[in-house]
Amino acid sequence: MSRKGENIYKRKDGRWEARILGSDGKYRYIYAKTYKEAREKKKNFKQTDSEERKTQTGQCASLLFELWLSGSLCDRVKPSTYENYYRCIKKYVIPFFTGTNKITDVTVRRFVQMIRQTALSEAYKKKILSIFKTALKDILNESANGALILRHIVLPKAENTVVQVFSRKEQRLIENAAMYSGDKRALGVLLCFYTGIRLGELCALKWCDVDLEAGAILIARTVSRTKSFQDGGGRTQLLVGMPKSKKSIRKIPLPTFLIKLAGELKGNCVNEDVFVISGSNNPIDPRTYQKLFKRLLTVAGVKNLKFHTIRHTFATRALELGVDIKTISEILGHADVSITLNVYAHSLMEQKKMAMEKLNELYITHSEIA
Repeated sequence: MSRKGENIYKRKDGRWEARILGSDGKYRYIYAKTYKEAREKKKNFKQTDSEERKTQTGQCASLLFELWLSGSLCDRVKPSTYENYYRCIKKYVIPFFTGTNKITDVTVRRFVQMIRQTALSEAYKKKILSIFKTALKDILNESANGALILRHIVLPKAENTVVQVFSRKEQRLIENAAMYSGDKRALGVLLCFYTGIRLGELCALKWCDVDLEAGAILIARTVSRTKSFQDGGGRTQLLVGMPKSKKSIRKIPLPTFLIKLAGELKGNCVNEDVFVISGSNNPIDPRTYQKLFKRLLTVAGVKNLKFHTIRHTFATRALELGVDIKTISEILGHADVSITLNVYAHSLMEQKKMAMEKLNELYITHSEIA
């Protein structure tokens, strides 16, 4: 098991192994007798490697971003987050800055302008510029004009898009398809419809997280398929890790019918470490479950929408039933209630209209009494 944020492991032969991700996306391995020695060797290797590269190529701007990716970043963020950083930097940032000697306010402005003019969604433009800004903060940390350069990166405003949801009729058709599919794994769809948990959280759910007596589930981990940066491995790897944020670690009460359904699904299973959906010690791949969901949509005769639509549907149904926004935000595991407010503003408007109609009814009642 690795020490937190260090990527240093103790091998079966007693030695300590430190892994360092190179700028080429491949790992380098360093061995030592003790953890402390491995950590020191890793630190020295990174410093030497960085100095050698700078000596060979000067202050090439693209190299600075390469060094940022191959530095301690992979130890500081989740694998799925690192993959996002890696893709954006490799696809957009490094190609733009290749051949550029230094990072200046002029080159940064040009990059921002180029991204804004690219035929991408506003959300993805914001993601690229946000990652770009994060990288520059680290790279220009000790630069005297770092703050002046960073001020040129202004993130686009979020789009006021209406999220897609399943109608009540469509939801019922999907639920029936799941119930009568003959595949117990399909029952996870119902769990998502009535708790709003994410696909990765569903795949990572173990029986030790399900408290049938208390009638609640604990969301403590998530499953994701990410790019593999290891030598000799496949292109991707299935990882079980921490949820999206600290607020995503949460306990969610279950509706009574789901408690009964969970009990039937568990049956005589005594191994609490078994994953609920896969029924084994290994989680189901989210991509595999997405395919199962697509088949259910076909059987139900419902339009083909992403699995995440279930999460939006849960939030919308809850708002329609009068559940307060703070409660919905906590159940969804949003980092802040403002996220919930922004995403479901259209649904909130419907709630406001219903509230005003009640005031209208009150006025009519008072008028009749008068």
